Amino acid sequence: MEIDKKIERFIAKHHVLTLATSTPEGEPYCCNCFFAYDKASAAFIFTTDLSTHHGAMMQVNPRVAASVVLETRTVGKVQGLQITGKVLPAKDGDKMTYIKAFPYAAVADLSLWRLEADMLKLTDNTLGFGKKLIWRREE
Repeated sequence: MEIDKKIERFIAKHHVLTLATSTPEGEPYCCNCFFAYDKASAAFIFTTDLSTHHGAMMQVNPRVAASVVLETRTVGKVQGLQITGKVLPAKDGDKMTYIKAFPYAAVADLSLWRLEADMLKLTDNTLGFGKKLIWRREE
């Protein structure tokens, strides 16, 4: 199933996601990361050091959740994307995708990762109160 263009347009307007990680025992943690989106694979490319708390957690348990949100107090404009998927090491081409989005990163020592989405759910009140668009990766 193709990703709805409204979901892709929402993603294109944003650059920060909240990444939620957990240990196998269920200890939760979240952080914020700049991301670049790889439309072809429905993957969010981000950088984080494995020495961070969330970096260590995602190595042990790569199943994660994330969100991207539009901050607004106007109920009719509320939009937010919920994501579930798996964090994997970056693939060939991911560095260029990230640098294209964040040119200043070209000189940085990057530890890149990709969150390969298996579910995207956009809540978009501009389409009607509580309207949800859902995409799931086909097996």
